[in-house]
Amino acid sequence: MTEHSKSSPLKTYFGIGATLLVFTYVTYKAAFLDLGRFNAAVALIIATIKATLVVLFFMHVKDASDKLIKLVVVSALFLLITLLALSMSDYATRPWS
Repeated sequence: MTEHSKSSPLKTYFGIGATLLVFTYVTYKAAFLDLGRFNAAVALIIATIKATLVVLFFMHVKDASDKLIKLVVVSALFLLITLLALSMSDYATRPWS
């Protein structure tokens, strides 16, 4: 019997789950620190790390083909650029008093 998809061992899933819980706790603790203008940056860095772990391991992108990974990256960058462009155009056209 051939296996059609690679599956990560259960230990890996529990390890990544525990890591996500640790990063959630770190996010909670970081919210109470006064980091000045870096509060949002720290929260976004932690969120990016958690999202990367979820995508790589739980969505099995780590073992995906190179073409699929490139497609996902290009699509994500296109979406990011579009959202930033729309947000900045809204910001630039607001009347400031």
